[in-house]
Amino acid sequence: MTSTFEIAVFAGDGIGPEITDPTVKILQALSDRASGYTLQFTDAAAGAAHYAKTGESLPSASMETARRSDAILLSAMGLPDVRYADGTEISPQIDLRKALTLFAGVRPVTVRAGQSTPLNMPKGKEIDFVLIRESTEGLFYSQGHGEVTENEARETLLITRDISEKLFRFTFELANQRKAQGRGPGRVTCVDKANVFRAFAFFRDIFDAEAAKHPNLTADHAYVDATALWMVQKPWEFDVLVTENMFGDILSDLGAGLMGGLGLAPSADIGLDNAVFQPCHGSAPDIAGQGVANPFAMILSAAMMLDWLGIKHDNAEMAADGKRLREAVEAVVAEGKVLTRDLGGTAGTAEAATAVQAQLVLEVA
Repeated sequence: MTSTFEIAVFAGDGIGPEITDPTVKILQALSDRASGYTLQFTDAAAGAAHYAKTGESLPSASMETARRSDAILLSAMGLPDVRYADGTEISPQIDLRKALTLFAGVRPVTVRAGQSTPLNMPKGKEIDFVLIRESTEGLFYSQGHGEVTENEARETLLITRDISEKLFRFTFELANQRKAQGRGPGRVTCVDKANVFRAFAFFRDIFDAEAAKHPNLTADHAYVDATALWMVQKPWEFDVLVTENMFGDILSDLGAGLMGGLGLAPSADIGLDNAVFQPCHGSAPDIAGQGVANPFAMILSAAMMLDWLGIKHDNAEMAADGKRLREAVEAVVAEGKVLTRDLGGTAGTAEAATAVQAQLVLEVA
């Protein structure tokens, strides 16, 4: 029996539409070949350009499309010269996180053998870990509502038991999945600053309570500053890291740097019922329309979407296609023959996407 899944597609700003189009075409090709699932794509308007035209950054119709969809594929959002009246950025992705309670921000960090990286990697080592960033509260809680006077400014950091329990439950489930897939040893690290802030001691206590329910996994702690150091010195030792919103925002960009840049950094924001999949990079309006944008992070985000849908709906074919798509991008990048300018190559968007499609065909053959 074939199941149909609706995918809400937010094409975004700047280079967003240019990297969304080939990604959706790859997904459509996989769907056309599949026997156990069908993907149906619904466009949804949002973003800075839409705000500039209409005064709305995330229309109610687009929010409704997002709510009812089985998954949300969201491209780069925002433009530097389009802001709200208070000067903050147009960021529908954050609005979606809060409205849909997408508490788990999943940021994979992967460097395969042969892949270029700023690190001096020991021979035989690869990097394959996941950083999970709480995405609805933390230091982002008072976004746009901080208190500013002539002499001081204040922002509120919020950590709640309800969200933290959901976050840690998700984290340990993911570690179990990775262990079963042979991708990790089953180690979960809570990254915090519990030696300074009571809020993070609270965060750590909730982590420890969830860890006690998973005796088959290893649970430990690390301060965020030490973690930043170890991500440079020995990132191959990590498996699953979980942290607060702001810490995760910073560390995920460090993780992208290990891979060679944001052009290889996919992400997901996942809740109990909904999930958004998007590249970590910005809209890069300076190169929009030139056909040179890197589509790899967008395609990798689509691969994460297939994997999540496959696991959630017990659809082995969809999960397998997600794995195939991820490995196809990794193979193209590791081979190094077809790379975009940000990765040191000369390929354009279309050529890079075509290389991934070709790799998928080779795998099928």
